[in-house]
Amino acid sequence: MDSNDVREAWADRSGEYSPTYYAHYGPDETSELVRSKIATYCGAEARVLEVGCGVGRHLAALEDAGFANLAGVDVNDEALAVLEETYPDLAAVGEFHAATIESYLDGVERDAFDAVFSVETLQHIHPDETWVFEELARITGDLLITVENESGEYGTANHVDDELPLYYRDWQSIFTGLGFEEAEVVERKRDTVRVFRQSEQS
Repeated sequence: MDSNDVREAWADRSGEYSPTYYAHYGPDETSELVRSKIATYCGAEARVLEVGCGVGRHLAALEDAGFANLAGVDVNDEALAVLEETYPDLAAVGEFHAATIESYLDGVERDAFDAVFSVETLQHIHPDETWVFEELARITGDLLITVENESGEYGTANHVDDELPLYYRDWQSIFTGLGFEEAEVVERKRDTVRVFRQSEQS
């Protein structure tokens, strides 16, 4: 499965892990954790981007807490349609893009966002597209949060439903190598939460 196949599979996703699947569950403990970290390090005035925002359930928790400068990008058109229907207040204040992460990042200025986060999204970036991580570092002015599955051996891959690849990566090494310092790490049953901040030297 090449990088185009991966993007198309997520763009057309239905059933389990589809937009309506996540809309049903709404914000969760991950949403609250991300919100609390952004509030602690950046405050409610922060410019925030979620990469792979899906239906916006994590951003909805931020909007509900008073954040108003919110943005999201997702490859699945249906996800953003579900977002508008499920979270109209978020849709009214946020800026959302139906696009691949790769194409979206190309038009974003350096340090455009105070905080950028992903929840189980970067783990699906194809090895041919790992330049995306450098671009994420470029557009992040302060805080970068990764919530990704790290349960496998770094450099290997697993598959969702025997189809969609999940790549295990050393996020600590990747982003400290791109000018960040790791401020916090939380090991959880399903995933690992890493909180990075731009180092003073970067």
